[in-house]
Amino acid sequence: MNTITQEQLNAAANAFQFGGECISLSWNTDGHINDTVVCTFREGDHERRYILQRINTQIMGDPGKLMGNIVRVTTFLKKKILEQGGDPDRETLTVIPARDGKAYFTDGQGSSWRAYDFIEDTICYDRPDQPDHFYQSALAFGRFQNLLADFPVETLSETIPGFHDTANRYRQFSKAVEEDAAGRKHLVRPEIEFLTVRAAYTKSFDDRADIPARVTHNDTKLSNVLFDEATGKALCVIDLDTVMPGLALHDFGDAIRFGASTAAEDEPDLSKVSFDKKMYDLYRKGYLEECGERLTSREIELLPMGAKVITYEQALRFLADYLNGDIYYKTCRPEQNLDRARTQIKLLAEMEKMI
Repeated sequence: MNTITQEQLNAAANAFQFGGECISLSWNTDGHINDTVVCTFREGDHERRYILQRINTQIMGDPGKLMGNIVRVTTFLKKKILEQGGDPDRETLTVIPARDGKAYFTDGQGSSWRAYDFIEDTICYDRPDQPDHFYQSALAFGRFQNLLADFPVETLSETIPGFHDTANRYRQFSKAVEEDAAGRKHLVRPEIEFLTVRAAYTKSFDDRADIPARVTHNDTKLSNVLFDEATGKALCVIDLDTVMPGLALHDFGDAIRFGASTAAEDEPDLSKVSFDKKMYDLYRKGYLEECGERLTSREIELLPMGAKVITYEQALRFLADYLNGDIYYKTCRPEQNLDRARTQIKLLAEMEKMI
């Protein structure tokens, strides 16, 4: 996306229904997709912070559909949280409308912006430094699924078509192997063979009997959960950009792929990478504590397959991008996508033995 000018930023900050006068704008560099600014407004003696984001429409597509999904889901969540005696202002995101009443604002350069309340006194974690962090995230995503179990999923737009279409991801991988655009195929023949002989994973969820479409988050990593600083408990699921119809198995699987690994996703030393069965069991326990009664018996039975399919799918994507010359995922070194693919391959091989 283009660089944001100060004039553009000021226009966006004044386009939403914030109270009072803007006294500071500070960049938040934690995110990788959208440009995020923390805005502080003062009204009398009271100061209040908001999150202002420029939406990356190159990835997210139509901002109207995107924000339509987020508004529908957060409105539904607030009602459910209130019914259960919770705090809807802290336990889900609050969309701040633009001055014209819309859920987003388009500036003079064609960029789309949105705004949320800043949830104070919270913290998030990139990695589960303590097992309880991962357990708490399981409770958070399980509760997210539980609260939305009655949501009319057919009213949501598919903001990223085919996001978890594993068969299509395999076709894209096969095309990358065939074309060998970056001339790297000869370097990764064992990895190609590993993924090719496991093509049956593309059909794992073809039989949708007792596997209903649900509201899914589709990016269930630990850093997308806010924790209450005072209690240390998981408080709020954030980053709702990829909320759309999907399978709970994919959400469960992606959390496991990320959180039950002993190393970073791009760890070059595979001796450090392994599948932590204890962390898997801990997450499964927390997830089912919150939404087990909402899932079908078939979904519960297939949770291990959810972890395998998502790990396989991500390996396909990383290796395809490596073969294509690193054109999709951001890289900071030449072999990074290959390292990413290899970590997923090792995790999958160990999952196949343990779950």
